[in-house]
Order: sequence, then C-alpha cells, then structure tokens
Amino acid sequence: MSNKNMKWFELRSEDQLDQIKEESKSMHVLIFKHSKRCAASRVTLDRLERNWNVEETSHLKPYFLDLNSFRETSESIASQFEVEHESPQVLIIENGQSIYDRSHFDIHYKLILEASKSQK
Repeated sequence: MSNKNMKWFELRSEDQLDQIKEESKSMHVLIFKHSKRCAASRVTLDRLERNWNVEETSHLKPYFLDLNSFRETSESIASQFEVEHESPQVLIIENGQSIYDRSHFDIHYKLILEASKSQK
C-alpha cells in the first residue's frame, strides 16, 4: 500500500548540498526539483507521491526543491551534480554524485526504486 503522506525534506539552500553529499555516503538521497508554474511538474509530483511506499523506500531520503523560490540552489544542483537543469527533475545521489537523473514524464516511481536499489 502506498503512503499518500510522503515525508519530504525541504531543500532551500546551497549549504544543504554538502549535507546531502554526506548523507549519500550511507543512504541514497532523492532530490525532486519542482516548478509551481509547470503543469507537467505538478502531474509528475502527484504521481510520485501517490505511488510512494515508505516500506520500499526506507533506504531513500527524499528532498523537495521549489525551484521557483530557490533558483540559485537549483542551479547549484545542476553544477555540482553535473546534470542539465530541468523541471520537473529527479536525481538520486550516492556517495556525493548523481547516479540517476530523469525529467518530465520520464520520472517513474518504479524506475526510481529500481535505480536506488541496484546501486548500493
């Protein structure tokens, strides 16, 4: 059964990226970059939250970034993790590096789950 009350950790500052890199040494970290102005972003977020299963994702810490409010942080993510800036976008961080990134309708819960389990 999925958990509709998925617990997001808010990503608001560039300083948190160092914390995320450190956390990613012991568990996978998911970053979801969301634009309130984008319909595709809203649909993708809703679909991810609807399918999220806390038991299946206990190895994955999810961070949520409102890129409209924290644009500099979004740009730092692109730079530090060497990915193209997109929205919506999901990244999986392992040992301080992005091991998986997808955007728009290529973001699927099952694929995130597979990618995060197959790496560590």
